[in-house]
Amino acid sequence: MTDRQPRVRAIEDDANDVRRISQRKRAIRAFFKNRLAVIGLLLLLGFVICAVFAEQIAPYDPLEMDFQSAYLKPGERGHVLGTDNFGRDILSRLIHGSRISLTVGLVVVTIAAALGSILGLLSGYYGGVVDTLVMRLVEVLASFPFLILAVAVMTVLGPSIYNVMLVLGIVNWPIYARLVRSQVLTLRETPFVEAARAIGGNNARIMFIHILPNCTSSLIVTAAMSMAGAILATAALGFLGLGVQPPTPEWGMMLNEGKDFLRRAPHMITIPGVAIMLVVLSLNFIGDGLRDALDPHMRV
Repeated sequence: MTDRQPRVRAIEDDANDVRRISQRKRAIRAFFKNRLAVIGLLLLLGFVICAVFAEQIAPYDPLEMDFQSAYLKPGERGHVLGTDNFGRDILSRLIHGSRISLTVGLVVVTIAAALGSILGLLSGYYGGVVDTLVMRLVEVLASFPFLILAVAVMTVLGPSIYNVMLVLGIVNWPIYARLVRSQVLTLRETPFVEAARAIGGNNARIMFIHILPNCTSSLIVTAAMSMAGAILATAALGFLGLGVQPPTPEWGMMLNEGKDFLRRAPHMITIPGVAIMLVVLSLNFIGDGLRDALDPHMRV
């Protein structure tokens, strides 16, 4: 009997591996069947390529000024998207600005997801005083309008790209805390968690090895959606002059610089606005596609 137990366990592990692989393949297949998700992925891939190879792709130095070439319309004198009030090439500034926007979005999501997941995990697993403290803190942060809270903190800390990432990461963590807590409340009473406790698993192992991986699908979908929100918030802070400071090319700052020349050079504000719209739209498409692919209840 004892000789058969390791074999049975090995067979069960192999079956679980096969099941996980088949689920992954079904999810990938479902994602690529979603046309909007594929379009969003291709758009985002284009922005990522621009961000990674900005120096090689950009036709001009994004900081180089040429006052004799100021306010050029798109297509004039070799400037595909025209120039701004300082004669700087808008396409080059747009390409370099994609690096800042995508980096900020990624860092913000990482900070918020890490902090929110840990607090949500502790809150849902232990309950009691820990749950009360975390949820009251979430409610306090949620009671303030998101942008007003970010502006207030940025005013105290000062405008900087690092402060933008820190502030937006801290402001966004309640989204992940609520999500993880709600799933942990369900998962902590499931048979596989009870089995882990029965064989002597400690709380840390149960939380991070057995429970948290089962929240991954929801976290991935939420991360894709909230990255779009982080990019929008970064652009909003830049437009208000509280984000990345000039002359660094950043899409929100480009909007801020272009608003004063809307009649004379409307392309200064419309082009970065379209770039923000496209990257946010692509992330929303990807988020919807991931939700449909990873949630079995959403599959047709």
